[in-house]
Amino acid sequence: MSEPIYKTRGRQDYGYFLVYRTRWSDNDQYSHINNSIYYHLFDSIVNTYLIEQCGLDPPSSPQIGLVVSSFCQFFRPLSFPQVLELGLRVSKLGNSSVSYEVGVFEEGQDSPAAVGGYTHVFVDSNSRKSAKMEGKTRDGLEKLHVPPQAASKL
Repeated sequence: MSEPIYKTRGRQDYGYFLVYRTRWSDNDQYSHINNSIYYHLFDSIVNTYLIEQCGLDPPSSPQIGLVVSSFCQFFRPLSFPQVLELGLRVSKLGNSSVSYEVGVFEEGQDSPAAVGGYTHVFVDSNSRKSAKMEGKTRDGLEKLHVPPQAASKL
């Protein structure tokens, strides 16, 4: 998808939300949230969802998700002490992989300040070989999956 589509996203496009209170250390020398922090935000909402809704227990689960690609598009700066609301959706769901999209919203705003995400490939936690997603994981992710025809606002 291209930037114009991401920029038109709104809260209604995301099925799960997590609040994040920015920290002083999130800001960089330009007084806005450093680009690298956005990837921490993506990781936080995805893993919170996987733990709470899909039964993932990172130290003991037989499967784990490894990030194989990531992206972020920035539309306006955010900075401490803003409170952010992170929205999560699943844009693609395969047998062993899932692509997440995260909308980063300033508290109370309907349009995102940034949209990004990444693709996980699920692997056996010991061998690190690709593995078909387990039932509870897949069931939880299906709740956030937006079919391709509904994902585009053309």
